[in-house]
Amino acid sequence: MTRKIGIIGMGNVGAAAAHYIVANGFADDLVLIDLREDKVKADALDFEDAMPNLPVHTNIVVNDYSALADADVIISAVGNIKLQDNPNDDRFAELPFTSEAAKKVGAQIKASGFHGKLVVITNPVDVITSIYQEVTGLPKNHVIGTGTLLDSARMKRAVAAELNIDSRSVVGYNLGEHGNSQFTAWSTVRVLGKPITEVAKEKHLDLDELDHQAKVGGYTVFHAKKYTNYGVSTAAVHLANTILSGAETELPVSNYREEYGTYLSYPAIVGRDGVQEQLQLNLTEDELKKLQISADYIKTKFAESTK
Repeated sequence: MTRKIGIIGMGNVGAAAAHYIVANGFADDLVLIDLREDKVKADALDFEDAMPNLPVHTNIVVNDYSALADADVIISAVGNIKLQDNPNDDRFAELPFTSEAAKKVGAQIKASGFHGKLVVITNPVDVITSIYQEVTGLPKNHVIGTGTLLDSARMKRAVAAELNIDSRSVVGYNLGEHGNSQFTAWSTVRVLGKPITEVAKEKHLDLDELDHQAKVGGYTVFHAKKYTNYGVSTAAVHLANTILSGAETELPVSNYREEYGTYLSYPAIVGRDGVQEQLQLNLTEDELKKLQISADYIKTKFAESTK
């Protein structure tokens, strides 16, 4: 079975995702789309120049929406990162630009006849995922945002560094909005075979500080190089591969939760049919309050974007 992925938006994030896919042979066919014709053609040529030194071959198509009709997964990496360079570190600074872009791109995706799964990186991701679902008319479980898949990874990195272990040895989630209202649900985090709340007492960990490190990790990278790309593109490709392979993996991604009436990040089983099962965590009262605050914030911003 041929694996076909589309990437729309070939900025720093889209290009990093495309390179990860090409270098590892994750797709047989890769469709690259960007308004900057010269840039996307140059990327395609650069990838083709890489192929003689790779163990795999990828067929690349440039700026052809009709080629998305039979794609398995489309990754939306559309954005204008310069708008994020603001003193308030506000991810919603991009919303006026990305909401309009998502409406236009979503309409073209729909017109192409695409009926696969849509993976959204575009910020603010929970609101933009909602817009894409509305415009494309795809089933809610087939439109998924990367959400706190990245924030959870940042939390794992912070905890692992404190304990001097591999970050993949940390289990648990950050939940809610991929933005300032996201939080680490410490009740879900396990490390060294125990709940982290126990480990924190034994080893005198400051969980508030680790939560802060997870939250500001993106800003630390952004302020140093004026964009983030490797962490989020890796999260997006991980999500795309989970769908392509039918892996049925538990991931904290932005998915539509009926009880909150919005897209937000909450663990779900992801496989070939997108979000195949939604999980129900035993969160603490404090965590439930934080999640509701996050959901309300996303809904408010979504309402603003659709006026």
